[in-house]
Amino acid sequence: MATKPPLAELICVGAVTGARGIKGDIRIKSFTDDPEAIASYGPLYDKTGTKTFDLQITGQAKGQLVGRIKGTPDRNAAEKLKGLQFFVPRDVLPAPDDDEFYFSDLIGLRVEDREGKSLGTIQSVDDYGAGNVLEIVGVVAGGLLVPFTKQTVPRVDIGKGLVVVDPPDGLFDPPEAQA
Repeated sequence: MATKPPLAELICVGAVTGARGIKGDIRIKSFTDDPEAIASYGPLYDKTGTKTFDLQITGQAKGQLVGRIKGTPDRNAAEKLKGLQFFVPRDVLPAPDDDEFYFSDLIGLRVEDREGKSLGTIQSVDDYGAGNVLEIVGVVAGGLLVPFTKQTVPRVDIGKGLVVVDPPDGLFDPPEAQA
C-alpha cells in the first residue's frame, strides 16, 4: 500500500467524467501535457490522499481517455466514480520550466491590477469548458472570475507571489440597476 502523501504536495492530474460501456470502463479528462501519462505516475490518489487507484488506460473515445480502475467490475460501479479527481505527489511530476508552473502554484497568490491596486488572492483555477478561469477573493464582495489568458493575465511571478491582471474594460464594473 502506498504511503499517504502530504495534502499540500498533491497535484490534480485528471478527473473521471463518466462511465463507458458495461464492463466498468471510465472516461477520463487528463490534465497532463501527455494525456496518457496520467497512468504512469504510480498510484493515483483521491483529494484526501487516503484512497489510491490503479488506473490502466485502455483507449480513447470522443477526445477523452478510456480506462479501467482495478476493482471496478461494471458500469454501476464506474458511474459512482463520476467527478472523482485524481491526484499525484508533486515530486513524481516533471519540474516545470522557468516560465511555467502548475495551477496549484497559483492558489493563494496575491493579485493586483497593472497600477498595483490589490484585487485579492487566487482561491482556485477552474475550467468551465470555455477555458481556464481564476477565482479571486478577498477584496471585491462575491469575488471575481477572470479569464486566465495571456492578454488578461500578462504576468505571473511565482517567486514574488504575485499575479498581475489587466482586465478588459467593463469586466469589473458593477452590474447596472434594472428599471
